[in-house]
Amino acid sequence: MPVRPIIRLGHPALRTPAEPVDPERLADPEIQSLIDDMLETMLAEGGVGLAAPQLGIGLQLFVYAAVDPDLPAAEQEPELEVLINPAVEPVAGEMVYDWEGCLSIPDLRGLVPRHPQVRVHALDRHGGKIAERAEGYEARIIQHEYDHLNGVVFLDRMRDLRSLAFSDEWEEYMTTEEDEGPAVG
Repeated sequence: MPVRPIIRLGHPALRTPAEPVDPERLADPEIQSLIDDMLETMLAEGGVGLAAPQLGIGLQLFVYAAVDPDLPAAEQEPELEVLINPAVEPVAGEMVYDWEGCLSIPDLRGLVPRHPQVRVHALDRHGGKIAERAEGYEARIIQHEYDHLNGVVFLDRMRDLRSLAFSDEWEEYMTTEEDEGPAVG
């Protein structure tokens, strides 16, 4: 499973809405290899989410690691998730601001409002139906990656660019122990 290069902001694939994956193609070795490569790439780069458009591939597919941001990464075995052709619906609730980063926008972080809970309908890597409710950090990851499938990056969601900071400066001047954690995706 090779680690693939992640494209960066400015590449047109990050601003182009992705196409649905034909469910008949899920068993194709090409799709299964892509999923394996995406998981390997995400973990190798220290992210908790990665969408196919971040590899320059315009398919509605993303992977993520369901982790507890309050625990050190070394103490966790992340639950790796694959969502294909997802539909994400917010659950009523006040938006929550938290810090996000992105593997396609390296070294920058900013405060981003997100829904605290979402409902997700998708296919898994074998075509099985997923219907779940996610909350907290997992809901944030899902929304961030879902945005990538629609040509949206976290900078587009920020309401005040004054919170935008390079990662080193963010860690030195703006973070608290509660804020430390991996970039979203």
